[in-house]
Amino acid sequence: MKKPGDGSNDRDIEAGMTFEKPRPHSRDRYAAFRAITTRFLDNDVYGHINNAVYYSYFDTTVSGWLLEQDLVVPQRSEIIGLAVNSSCDYFDSLAFPDALEAGLRVARIGNSSVQYGVGIFKQGASQAAAQGLFTHVYVDARSNRPVALPDRLRQGLQSLLRF
Repeated sequence: MKKPGDGSNDRDIEAGMTFEKPRPHSRDRYAAFRAITTRFLDNDVYGHINNAVYYSYFDTTVSGWLLEQDLVVPQRSEIIGLAVNSSCDYFDSLAFPDALEAGLRVARIGNSSVQYGVGIFKQGASQAAAQGLFTHVYVDARSNRPVALPDRLRQGLQSLLRF
């Protein structure tokens, strides 16, 4: 049976659309790691971490790294990163009380934007249970207008570059 978007639809093929099933990343794809503590309320009625919770893990991972590096501190920085895009692929079920680790990398650095890659691993696992992309546009904290990445921030982000 043909389904829209699955690559078998004649219009998808005519448009040159191809769809490749994502594969979980290994740990070596990531430059930095952070422990993530699951909470009972992260689980949904099906007994696993709700899909929306992964986005909070992504935000915590990125924001935590920026704070630890003293690159962006929202209460005192002249610039802040606003999330403008995110996506997540899921490969394995996780649940409270699993201990997790989030891998962080930078996939792309633009003039005012950064695309981060985040992988969520069960503690000690070699492959991500979920992974995604998270894009920040950096803006002036007062005007919310995009600004070029300051050199210090750009240099810090370059240490995370992995493709």
